Amino acid sequence: METGSNSDSLAKAETSNGRGNKLGSMLPKIEPFVPKKDQNHNPRELRSWAKRTGFVSHLSGETGTASSTERFDSSTGFHVGKSGRDQRAGGSSPKIEIDPVLGRTRPNMGVEIEMDSGSGSGSRQGRKTVADGNGLGEKVEERKVGLNGNGVENGNGNGKGNGVASVTPLVVEEKDEEGKGGRDVEIGMYPEGEEQGHEGGNGHHPGLKVGLRDNPGLGALIYYGLQHFLSLAGSLIFIPSVMVPAMGGTDKDTASVISTMLLVSGISTILHSYFGTRLPLVQGSSFIYLAPALVIINARDYRNLTEHKFRHIMRELQGAIIVGSIFQSILGFSGLMSLLLRLINPVVVAPTVAAVGLAFFSYGFPQAGSCIEVSVPLLLLVLICTLYLRGISIFGHRLFRIYAVPLSVTITWIYAFFLTAGGAYDYKGCSPDIPSSNILVDECRKHAYTMKHCRADASNAWRTAAWVRIPYPLQWGVPIFHFRTSLIMIIVSLVASVDSVGTYHSASLLVSSKPPTPGVVSRGIALEGFCSLLAGIWGSGTGSTTLTENTHTINITKMASRRALVFGALFLILFSVVGKVGAILASIPLSLAAAILCFMWALVVAVGLSTLQYTQTASFRNITIVGVSLFLGLSIPTYFQQYQPESILMLPSYFVPYAAASDGPVHTINEQLDFSINALLSMSMVVTLLVAFVLDNTVPGSRDERGVYIWSCAEDVATDPSLQLDYSLPGKFSSLCCRSSCLRA
Repeated sequence: METGSNSDSLAKAETSNGRGNKLGSMLPKIEPFVPKKDQNHNPRELRSWAKRTGFVSHLSGETGTASSTERFDSSTGFHVGKSGRDQRAGGSSPKIEIDPVLGRTRPNMGVEIEMDSGSGSGSRQGRKTVADGNGLGEKVEERKVGLNGNGVENGNGNGKGNGVASVTPLVVEEKDEEGKGGRDVEIGMYPEGEEQGHEGGNGHHPGLKVGLRDNPGLGALIYYGLQHFLSLAGSLIFIPSVMVPAMGGTDKDTASVISTMLLVSGISTILHSYFGTRLPLVQGSSFIYLAPALVIINARDYRNLTEHKFRHIMRELQGAIIVGSIFQSILGFSGLMSLLLRLINPVVVAPTVAAVGLAFFSYGFPQAGSCIEVSVPLLLLVLICTLYLRGISIFGHRLFRIYAVPLSVTITWIYAFFLTAGGAYDYKGCSPDIPSSNILVDECRKHAYTMKHCRADASNAWRTAAWVRIPYPLQWGVPIFHFRTSLIMIIVSLVASVDSVGTYHSASLLVSSKPPTPGVVSRGIALEGFCSLLAGIWGSGTGSTTLTENTHTINITKMASRRALVFGALFLILFSVVGKVGAILASIPLSLAAAILCFMWALVVAVGLSTLQYTQTASFRNITIVGVSLFLGLSIPTYFQQYQPESILMLPSYFVPYAAASDGPVHTINEQLDFSINALLSMSMVVTLLVAFVLDNTVPGSRDERGVYIWSCAEDVATDPSLQLDYSLPGKFSSLCCRSSCLRA
């Protein structure tokens, strides 16, 4: 075997050309690299030796001949080459390899970089297959933390991924000259489509018709914006149909509250699109606030009110919502939310969101069953549209899947009109316009409940509502502030924040290549608190938060443009000032509203449990925490709800579970504190959050097993233009804020 360094061979070559003496005197005398006896070459020693011999450009990229895009992986000691963009542009790493013994370049050998046909997914992970001297290899999984959030593959061991972004790996092979062994290093570089989506500056993500920063034109923006809000119609308009009648309000009051909700939702969505997380998420009245509102409505103090019952309870709700919203804003603007993010993970979010939907199982079908000939067809129709007809495309649009809720409600409502016009609910000598309390004939009293819930013309909202009515602040009067109700809403705003964290992360994986930073999440939570403050001032009856169903809507519509969302929100504001729009929506029979809410609440449960895809779902730790949290979240409130013998006699059966605040088992020296504790522990979502939060943060488990949320860091925003365009504030407004406070790590 020849000995000597590469510099010696170069000197000999120059001598043959007549210049050897001159060049030989200039070259330093470098001793050859002598390997250790165990033949285990340390890459760091090779790198150090290469620096002395002048070949650093092909190992570390430190000389001027190396491209700025070339990198050296310090963990493996191998040169990776150019970035994914340069690879696609046709560039390649020079195929030069240094003999670790002779210090010479090997002929026809070197670093081969080729595309791997297999695709990984989700967070960027590298796979190493390291072969020993006998040709036997050991496969090592290496997770690259903090690059792409919780993606498809998270090491759950089932070979299936969770998320959306897939990774195109590069395979770097170093072959041994003797052929006795080799080393393959597969390193995930860029998610497929990431560069394509961000090079154009439009934020287009694979699988989406319209990307986050796309501008498809005015007509398309209006269409996609209306489509997005129509697919969420069930969450936006049916909450007042449940609340207002329970508060003693009239049909006109229901129409006014619906108009107010449309206005607040439109304003909140626009604010969130520009100054919140900037993700395409609709803000509105959430089911999270419905349960505590029903608890306050059914408190003993308000049951016997006769005069202005609706206004009094609404003012009580306004005061509680305002206090809770201030707490949520402080949580976001102070940066405390960034600290809480370390403790909020999918194992906490999944059962909490699921408990929000399960909390209404006692109200759903018992109320819908009041008119079973209308509610059951509606349930069947919405299931047929969403499940059996979801694949049918009409003019390139899957109308049945996108517009399942509004289409089903419209068809069933027309069917109810035919039943009413045909005399199905006409009873001799009975009028649906007479309140049941004033009916003297026993026969009519028996049918009053059916007429109220089934007749399509039972509501007089259309006749009494004005064509133009602008909702204004404090329209119901000055808010009333009590410690007991304020404490309830403070805890509920914390539950809403946990729900929003899960929605932010899931939506970011659908519409962007990377999740937001903790600072962006805190900013979104703070703005949600501000929007809830607006809801409290205007008097919508509930706080404003990110709707959980947003991720489902983005997934089925494939629309993620925030511009389109702004256009849809403007139409929502326009509809809110047309009084007849709210009147039409308020005229929907209560049994229809309850039936569609059964589907919406079930969807909330499903969306919540789907968050577990970011964890190892087969882990005994995780399934135990989720199972115990959900079971205790349903069982403990039932224990608190049994201490109310008077409520059983005075309230409808579907409202009894929400009346435990006044008669619960907790008794202290402070009655208002008793009210708050009994109310909170009678709500499934609060108990579930408490149990899941404690268990997930005390039971040992690896990051992969727990599916810990991985957020981007502030350095990523500073170096990644696409990430900055996705989440940073608008230019003029951003210049007024310090980057450290607006995009806090």
